[in-house]
Amino acid sequence: MKLRSIELALPDPAGAAAFMVDIWGLAPAEVRGTTHYLRGSGTFSYLMAFEQSDEEFVRSTTFVCSDEELAGITARVAENGWAAKPVISTDPGDGAGLLVELPEGTILRFLAGTNEVAPIEGFAKASKRVRPVKLTHVVFNAADAELMGHAVEDVLNFRVSDRTKGMVFVRCNDSHHSTAFARAGFSSLNHVAFEMDDLDTVMRGIGWMRDNGFAPAWGPGRHGPGDNVYAYYIAPFGPVIEYSTAVEKVPADYEAGKPDDWTWPEQRIDQWGVSDKDFDGLRVAEERFRCRRDWDAQDLAI
Repeated sequence: MKLRSIELALPDPAGAAAFMVDIWGLAPAEVRGTTHYLRGSGTFSYLMAFEQSDEEFVRSTTFVCSDEELAGITARVAENGWAAKPVISTDPGDGAGLLVELPEGTILRFLAGTNEVAPIEGFAKASKRVRPVKLTHVVFNAADAELMGHAVEDVLNFRVSDRTKGMVFVRCNDSHHSTAFARAGFSSLNHVAFEMDDLDTVMRGIGWMRDNGFAPAWGPGRHGPGDNVYAYYIAPFGPVIEYSTAVEKVPADYEAGKPDDWTWPEQRIDQWGVSDKDFDGLRVAEERFRCRRDWDAQDLAI
């Protein structure tokens, strides 16, 4: 299973898409109606979708999987009585699967039978522009992060990789985490992380953002869990977005760390300890996009 994309609804999808292409580095994929689809340099058909809506919310976060994985998720979702709906994707990449509402309202979509596309150029020396490859993780705030971690382990067959004082990190393959649940006391989108080719392209991305008047809200730095280098920004249209190197690969028998395993010296909030963090600004941005179910649950007839 792999994390593929996130689908957001907001009042100005064209404006959000323009920023993510012209400044952040994504590439246009398609426009269908008023929905803008943006891709990275990798083989996924798109990474972000911006849909026209009077209000802003997270419509779904999409994982692509095998038919066998989808069948298992469907059976366990039905057994546990979670709200869900079978779907046929009308987005680029096609596929069919299931929309699922998690216990705190987070909405995930699982699709099998999806199509991929040919890769495109990433970093270009001529333009000095960088381009994300794919999403590396989408993190959610949670009222009860432990509950959410157990829920996705039991029902979705994800695995908790590590626990810190701030988050429960969860994986769906051998990458350390594709999602996580922050111990925030409320449910919403925390941030969306874009995987870059390497550390150099993360730093070049920071430079390009600075050229365009955007300073990091946090970073550059190196996380503990996942061991990735990062730089966080608050997008003009609301959410927190991150340039990131790939998170580390972990074996199937990786032992989940505990909060005391991930502590830093006083006043340090990552391994390097070289950057400040805009706690207040990030907190406001992290509360903006809530998940919303605008569909009726259906009997899965398992």
